[in-house]
Amino acid sequence: MPIDPKLPYDNENIFAKILRCEIPCNKVYEDDYALAFHDIRPQAPVHVLVIPKAPFVSWDDFTQKADDAQIAGFTRAVGAVTRQLELDEPGYRLMVNMGGHGHQEVPHLHVHIFGGRQFYHMICE
Repeated sequence: MPIDPKLPYDNENIFAKILRCEIPCNKVYEDDYALAFHDIRPQAPVHVLVIPKAPFVSWDDFTQKADDAQIAGFTRAVGAVTRQLELDEPGYRLMVNMGGHGHQEVPHLHVHIFGGRQFYHMICE
């Protein structure tokens, strides 16, 4: 069920539990600002999620409340993951779901990295 990105951060969401090591993940990358791990229901040959370590509900929340170091650190982490996975050539897709219309299901900002195949359409109708 999509979430309302205006709600306060829920410390019991699945990504908060992963960050606290209460739920295991198949880790790809970690630094001071982000954790990246394989999606448990991959939608492409490569499907990795990158989450900030700080409690941001959505992209909107992150861009309003994160400080410059958090923004730079998280953005650089996404780039580090794509390079580590050798997706820079032939390419990849990044996706952030935001709110109900964006079908955001977990109330913690997360970037999907998709790779390993050709992506033809932006949105399937």
